[in-house]
Amino acid sequence: MAQLICLIDASKCIGCRACQVACKQWNQLPAEATTFEGSYENPPRFSAQTWMRVVYREHEEEDGKVGFLMSKQGCMHCTDAACMQACPTGALYRTEFGTVNIDTVKCIGCNYCVAACPFNVIGFDRLTNKAQKCTFCYDRLNAGLEPACANACPTGSIQFGDYRELIDQAQSRVEELKAAGKTNATMYGLDEVDGTAMLYVLADKPEKYGLPVDPQVSLQTRIWSALFKPFRVLVIIAVAFGLWVNRSHSKKIEQAKSETK
Repeated sequence: MAQLICLIDASKCIGCRACQVACKQWNQLPAEATTFEGSYENPPRFSAQTWMRVVYREHEEEDGKVGFLMSKQGCMHCTDAACMQACPTGALYRTEFGTVNIDTVKCIGCNYCVAACPFNVIGFDRLTNKAQKCTFCYDRLNAGLEPACANACPTGSIQFGDYRELIDQAQSRVEELKAAGKTNATMYGLDEVDGTAMLYVLADKPEKYGLPVDPQVSLQTRIWSALFKPFRVLVIIAVAFGLWVNRSHSKKIEQAKSETK
C-alpha cells in the first residue's frame, strides 16, 4: 500500500475541472476533439491523451429535484494491481512511492493491461502502440511536490499526504456526512483491491458515481499471471509475432483496397 496517497472528497467537488486541466497541462497532453453525448463530462472517456476526468452523474435528490454527483476519477494505483499481473513484459511496475507506472520502453502494445483494469482507466495510443495512464505525477513526487491535480483543486476536494493521516481524516468526514443526513456516505479504496493510492469519500453509494462496487482482478488475469508469465520470453515473442502478423495483414488489406479504387 502506498504511504503517500490522494484523498478525493467527492462531497466537496464542484465540477470545475481545474484538476483535469492541470493534469493535461503538466503532462503536456493534447486536447481531444469531442462531441456532446448528453452529459457534462468532457472528454467522455479515458484515452492515451486523457488520464483523468471529472465524472458527472445525475441523480434525484430527496426533494425530487435532479442533482449531480461529481468526482475526479483516474488510475487508482491499486495494491493488488490487475494491470501489473496482466503485463507480459514487466512494463507495469511499482514505484518507490507505492504507485503504479508504465515503462513505455518495455510496453509492446499488447493491450492486456487495458483489458484487465477493473476501473477501465488505461488508454492506448494507436500511433505509438503504447499504453498510457495517470502516473500520480511521479516526476513531481520526486521533486517533493504534490500531484498537479491536488495542487490545482480550489475546494480541497483533492488532498495529498500521509496515508494514515488521510485515512483518519476520511473516516471523520464520512461521519460528518452521515450526521448531516447523507446516510449512504462511505469510504472507497480502503479495502477494494487490497487498498488504493486514490482514497475516496463518497456522499452516496459507489455505483452512483460510476465506480465498480466490488472491483477485482479477474480469474483469467490471475491464471495468466500464475501459469504463463513465468515463461515471459516465449510469451513476449508470441505476442509480438501475433501483433506483427495482424498489422501486416491489415496493411495488405488497406493496400488492396487502395489499388482497387
